[in-house]
This record gives sequence, structure tokens and C-alpha cells, in this order.
Amino acid sequence: MLKGKKILIGVTASIAAYKAIYLVRLFIKEGAEVQVVMTPNAKDFVTPLTLSALSNRPVLIEPFNPDDGEWNSHVDLGNWADIMIVAPASANTLAKMANGIADNLLLATFLAAKCPVFFAPAMDLDMYKHPATQNNVKKLIADGFNLIDSSAGELASGLVGQGRLQEPEIILQIIKEFFAKKNDLKGKNILITAGPTYENIDPVRFIGNYSSGLMGFSIAKEAVSRGGNVTLVSGPVNLNIDSVNRIDVVNADQMYNACLENYSKADIIIMAAAVADYTPINCENSKIKKYKSKLSIDLKPTVDILSKLGELKSDKQILVGFALETDNEIENAKSKLKKKNLDFIVLNSLKDKGAGFKYDTNKISIIDINDNIQNFELKSKKDVAVDIIDKLVEYINSH
Repeated sequence: MLKGKKILIGVTASIAAYKAIYLVRLFIKEGAEVQVVMTPNAKDFVTPLTLSALSNRPVLIEPFNPDDGEWNSHVDLGNWADIMIVAPASANTLAKMANGIADNLLLATFLAAKCPVFFAPAMDLDMYKHPATQNNVKKLIADGFNLIDSSAGELASGLVGQGRLQEPEIILQIIKEFFAKKNDLKGKNILITAGPTYENIDPVRFIGNYSSGLMGFSIAKEAVSRGGNVTLVSGPVNLNIDSVNRIDVVNADQMYNACLENYSKADIIIMAAAVADYTPINCENSKIKKYKSKLSIDLKPTVDILSKLGELKSDKQILVGFALETDNEIENAKSKLKKKNLDFIVLNSLKDKGAGFKYDTNKISIIDINDNIQNFELKSKKDVAVDIIDKLVEYINSH
């Protein structure tokens, strides 16, 4: 599983630094290549010689050798690694990671890393529970980094509680599962829609909705991370994404045309966009002046993209829809699932606090064609995307 994988381990000044010895040994036994980077103070807790002997590489601590000026390039290190793991991550290093401070080689490498980064906190109970530490952890998670949370138990101070570095064997298992997931969607062509559509009333006004596109973009990122070839059709949003074929559209007709052009090449279609249900019959060429006491706008239904793709779907394609409801949520979602020939549907309700538009979190239920319902707790949209892709992979493997 890990043979040939390039793993960068960052070790910080924590009493738990001795566990890095076991972590390096476990990765080497799995066939991985390991490079250790330490903060200057970490060598007071574990010797570079020990870690170097186990990893078969010099341990890097300083940005350059003061004797001859030889440079340890943080950029090259960040490009070399398949993953980076900061374990243990002290409260001090977590704070610097969360706020972009690069005052040592480990932190500079973290800022330069293009690979997935995992961080495993280790500190005393009160430091772990401190609001500043918790806020730094939340910020790192929100920025897309992966938490390997500490465990509870007896700490070096004698206190008992959360703050112990997760055991090396568990960290190893988490990383093995991560690499296993990277191949979940390998070779699959995936069409995803995201964001709102804007239906123009005149050159300066439109009918739209509050969708930020974050849910669809999170799904696209998760699909890419697991090996999928993603085409993303996006309405007007202020979001960026790498490693996808991105098609930007504005209105429902443009989204419909983009989907029709790309659906036949897709193995999987995930329709996460919030497409406007109505569009003006006539769009004025000039700005409508505010001179009337009342203004009426005649509307017509937009094309139902999901229904059309449900009609066109082949037996080899998987079609996933979304339902945002305010009333009779389950019944309405089940009806949409069957009516539009979906394989499963992702339901969220505006009655759930923190779910739906304008939030970084979501609370979903997934309903499949056999009326099985799986409910999830409120989570970040990044974690919701993981749940959706997990369900997709499970569905693929069972059919």
C-alpha cells in the first residue's frame, strides 16, 4: 500500500516526539521513503541521529548549513512529498501553521507543500482545550488540512484527558486508508454541477438564489483527490479549484447546454447546482427605470436539467441529485428520486440550523433507489463531500 510513497514527517518540540521514532519505523517497514524535518527545539526531545538511522536519510533542521551555505530547499521538500505529517504538532507549531508563520524549516516546508498535509496535535490538557488552540485547529481544518486528533489518557503532567499524540499504529492506518481512497474513482469520468444560475431581468438585475457553490466545489475536490477525472460546470461563484475541467456558465440554459455536451462521456453525474426554476420571458436590453409604482415580470420555467439527464442516462451511468426542502422533506426527496430516475439523492432541509445556502456547514440525508435513508450530523461541507463520495463508492462497488 505504501511502497514507494514519499512521506515527509515533521517533528516538533513536544514530549511526545519520541513516538516519531516508532512512526518512522512503521512507514519504513511498509516500504515508504521517509524524510524527517525537525524544529530546532525538537532535538531536545529526540535525537536527529536516531531518526536519521531509522529513515536512512539525514534529518533536516536548519534552512542552510552555516559552514558552507548549502541550502535545504523547503520548496524542493514540499514538491518531493506525496504527503506531509506533522506529528507531534505542538501548540506553538499549530499556531504558526494556522497563521502562516515560517520561522523555521519545518514551517517553511509546510507553507510550500503542494501535497496533502496531516497534523497530529500533542500537548497538555489545558493547552489543548485553550480557545486559541481550538481555534487554530478549526482554522487548519477549514483551510483543507487533515486532523489526526489526539487521544485521551494520562499526560506527562500527570493530568488525565485529551492531548496524547495518537498512537503511531493508528496514524499509519489512517494514512494507509487515505492512499487506498485515492484510487476509489481512478479512471472514472465525473460531471459535477455547482453554484447558482442567474436569470437576467435587464443588464444589471437578475433572478438568482443564495448558493455559494461551496458544496459542489467540495464534492469536486474530493472526487479529484480520489482519482476521478472531473468536469465541473459552475454558475457564477467566487471559488477556485485546481485539477478539473472547469466550464463557467451564468444561466440555466447555458448550464443545460454544457451538461448535454458532456454527459455522454461521464460515468457519474452529480447535480449539486441550485438551478433557478424560473427565468424572465423577456430580458430588457436597457436598465429598467424606477418610474412605476409596480413592476410585473412574466416568468417561464427553466429547462429541468436533472429530468433531462435522467431520461438520457444509460444503464452504465450513475446520476445523483440534490434536494433542498422546507416542508415534507423526505416525501419530496423520494418523489424527486423516482421521478427523475436518480440512483440516489442528497437531501438537506432549511429547517436544520447551519445547513443549506450561505453556510460552510451542511446536514444531509442520503436516500437511495431502495428507499434506504442514511442520516448524517451537521458537518463542514468538506466532510459532507467525503460522506457523499463514500456513498458513491459504496454504490459503485455494490452494482
